[in-house]
Amino acid sequence: MHEMSIAMAVVNQVEEAAAAAGAHTVSAVRLQVGELAGVVPDALAFCFELACAGTALEGAALTAEAVAARARCTSCTGEWAVGMPPDLCCPACGSATGTELVSGRELRILDVTWDDEPQGAAVPAPAHTRQPIPEER
Repeated sequence: MHEMSIAMAVVNQVEEAAAAAGAHTVSAVRLQVGELAGVVPDALAFCFELACAGTALEGAALTAEAVAARARCTSCTGEWAVGMPPDLCCPACGSATGTELVSGRELRILDVTWDDEPQGAAVPAPAHTRQPIPEER
């Protein structure tokens, strides 16, 4: 299940950004997930909750916005929804050799919502620090 390594990577990146901004808790993370990214949204949500345990993201809400897969034909410039399973043959001219994916492979953090710690306030050390899984090393 690669969703766990994805969730752990998201948590690490968000934790680093939050710490750099002086934030002490993260309440929400919004991701963009392409139809062809190979990510199962329910599995990612489950893994995200586990990965957040003991971090500044514990209890944070995860929103995953789906991005439809689209392709463009370089021969006739036609564009179409690829669908699942992917249909990479141009419906206009039938070409399969000049196909380029326009969208659908995205997997990115769109935005994060956190609470800022007041300037000069001491941030308590976390009670629990999680260990990285082998895929992170």
